[in-house]
Amino acid sequence: MTETFHIKSYCHIKNQMVSLNGNVLFSEVPITIGTEDFSTFIKNAYKFLQTDYSKFFKMDNLSKLAFLAADVLLKKENLNEEEEENNIALIFSNKASSLDTDRKHQAAIENDAEYFPSPAVFVYTLPNICLGEISIKHRLYSENSFFIFDRFNAEHLQLYANSLLRSGKAEKVLCGWVDLDENSYEAFLYLVEKDGEIEHKTEEITRLYNIL
Repeated sequence: MTETFHIKSYCHIKNQMVSLNGNVLFSEVPITIGTEDFSTFIKNAYKFLQTDYSKFFKMDNLSKLAFLAADVLLKKENLNEEEEENNIALIFSNKASSLDTDRKHQAAIENDAEYFPSPAVFVYTLPNICLGEISIKHRLYSENSFFIFDRFNAEHLQLYANSLLRSGKAEKVLCGWVDLDENSYEAFLYLVEKDGEIEHKTEEITRLYNIL
């Protein structure tokens, strides 16, 4: 009999809102419709959710989005982040890669008058850097991968996560979709393990992704 795995919890961040398991944790309505600003929203969400990580403000926007969504989920796991290594794998994906940061880096290169590419910007011109930020904060030392698809790919997440769990390479897997391009952003992350109420199958992943 094939071993089954389950979705324990899930988080959305989009439309100026942060939610956990379908329940809104933080919401911010812009003063004027159409003036949504991601940088302001994510900083306010960080403060409201009492996320304690000073390096957050040095990250690029994609990493901030991924980090906050992951933190909302991992806080509930009561991980020992001082002494133990936590065997949680990361499988993330999006369609824009690190495009938002790439543009900032390219603009610095093209500025002949003030040519000085910033190392602080350049370091984030790979989408998987956000995985490192999450891993450092929560002491995650299992496998991690970041995939680029033209749309949300529930089947890939399901197959890869189940494979890691079945092979014993991870005790839990944090996976999902984290996409950002200027002020257009969307995060959907979920935690999968042996126990839980929602079976980890493509139809359920897609259903949760489309909830908000």
